[in-house]
Amino acid sequence: MAVVPVSLAGRSYRVEIGWSLLDSAGEALAPFTRKARVPVVCDRNAWTHHGERLRAGLEAVGREASLYIVEPGEGSKSWEGLSALTDWLLSERVERSDHVVALGGGVVGDLVGFASAILKRGCGFVQLPTTLLAQVDSSVGGKTAINTPAGKNLVGAFHQPSLVLADLGTLRTLPARELRAGFAEVLKYGVLGSAAFFEWLLDNGTAVLSLDEVPLEHAVATSVGMKAAIVAEDERETTGARALLNLGHTFGHALEAETGFGDRLLHGEAVALGMVLAARYSARKGLVSFAEADRIARAVTAAGLPSEIAELGLECDGSVLASHMQHDKKMEGGTLPFVLLRGIGAAFLARDVELRDVAAFLDGELRRG
Repeated sequence: MAVVPVSLAGRSYRVEIGWSLLDSAGEALAPFTRKARVPVVCDRNAWTHHGERLRAGLEAVGREASLYIVEPGEGSKSWEGLSALTDWLLSERVERSDHVVALGGGVVGDLVGFASAILKRGCGFVQLPTTLLAQVDSSVGGKTAINTPAGKNLVGAFHQPSLVLADLGTLRTLPARELRAGFAEVLKYGVLGSAAFFEWLLDNGTAVLSLDEVPLEHAVATSVGMKAAIVAEDERETTGARALLNLGHTFGHALEAETGFGDRLLHGEAVALGMVLAARYSARKGLVSFAEADRIARAVTAAGLPSEIAELGLECDGSVLASHMQHDKKMEGGTLPFVLLRGIGAAFLARDVELRDVAAFLDGELRRG
């Protein structure tokens, strides 16, 4: 098992990464569960595959799982979903010193995290991420949110978990498409901050996606370690360091908005496309070579992820996609910072990007090929 500390003043916690962690989750959760009944929130698929293991682990330490099921998909991250969950937590008499357990992917983690942040002005929660995307990204760092008609993750709070248990065995139940979507976030860490990790992923990506135990644990632990270091430096995204984690997301969220935040384009797929677009736009600006941008696109393609927005069949132009970006929560004083590249492993925050130029660039990408 790998253990990655997330070091924050007064709120540090551990991310434990390994195999069969759910089987002993009761022992790990015991310090955070004072009462016999433990509120567990999970999506239907996660409970079907992993629920009984968690239930048995809790029972082994004299705890009982009190279950709340969330329907899979981004649609659950809504005002209605948040209201229903908080009402249930109140009916369970959850107190500020209690912890809510989130079992599932990023949707469950975000929803439970936000509900925990606002319930009685803040109670604790524990993340048990069961998707690759959640294990390497959304379960770590304390960003919690719901979606609104105006855009994705626009209403939320920073609220750190007390513990993250990433059981790599849960990934064996993921559909191949979901696994590839999670791999996009792994690849992101190499592109934004480590050329060496990017090269390692080129050599070992197939093994990671095949869930070979040693390469998979290394990929997840390295990704979490990179994120933990950035979060420790800039927890609330005030200095700009944490903003680098948004590589691919500004473009990607615009694509998700245009496709309706549904199964047509998964979040990880949107991030993969967004990374390619960020690299190509960086090349357009003369910041990085077109050859480097092409290497990133080829790495995305090799992972079985989409790399061309022209293939999405969108019935819009670049200005429509750029208009979605105006709702981005990173907008400051009418200016939207973009994460661009000076090379693989060398991301930076650009504050001089004009959305009109982005729209013109996207027009070309929509016609590409």
